[in-house]
Amino acid sequence: MRFAEWLRLREAADAAARSRDLVAALLGRYPVIHDLGTGTGSMGRWLAPQLPGPQHWVLYDRDPDLLDLARAGMGGTGIEMTVETRRRDITRLTADEVAGAALITASALLDMLTATEIERLVVTCVDADCPALLTVSVIGRVELTPPDPLDAEITEAFNAHQRRTAGGRTLLGPDAVEATVAAFRRHGVGVLTRPSPWRLGPDQADLAAEWLRGWVGAACEQRPELAGRVGPYARRRLAAAAAGRLGVVVQHTDLLAGCV
Repeated sequence: MRFAEWLRLREAADAAARSRDLVAALLGRYPVIHDLGTGTGSMGRWLAPQLPGPQHWVLYDRDPDLLDLARAGMGGTGIEMTVETRRRDITRLTADEVAGAALITASALLDMLTATEIERLVVTCVDADCPALLTVSVIGRVELTPPDPLDAEITEAFNAHQRRTAGGRTLLGPDAVEATVAAFRRHGVGVLTRPSPWRLGPDQADLAAEWLRGWVGAACEQRPELAGRVGPYARRRLAAAAAGRLGVVVQHTDLLAGCV
């Protein structure tokens, strides 16, 4: 599945998972919002209608095709807004680049960063002197219904894959939220966190199946010796998803820094 298709498939689940309590804690007006790793723009489509207008959104991503999709998709929010796109590597963003931002946002980003990159992101937000709303970061906990003896072993292997070293970068994966909270607090910035779980039932069987393929595939990439046992497991789970008999809860956490 192409990455843009995966982002479209998960958008409704992300929107349902994100914490509206943290949006309510955003006091005041946010006319200029910088969205990091914007993908197809799902964060903006979710958040813009919850904030007063007019708004100016600055969307950052490395992929120009995703930026084009994001710009096109921001027009249906019903909010008076302007949209600017910037092709950037957000792991090297500086406070100068986000100067003038009233709010910095990101979704499903933190777990793909290293400790150094998270520290750099936090410093950027602190130096910009604006709040940061960072949502839907995985924390390494999954619940499947009905349970299976292999669930825990696959979860452990998947989490190890999330923490892998690739291209000289050691990702934080499920440890990223804790690291981000600690970094903000070291810089004297208060943080609120809220759970933001995906709850996938029969009405989201396509997303559950695609998530399951990726989850199992990453676990086997990390521990190839699992492949022989995981093959029959995956077929059972996918059949259950197709029949509407598989329940999936993927735990995430949202955090809001700078409004405490």
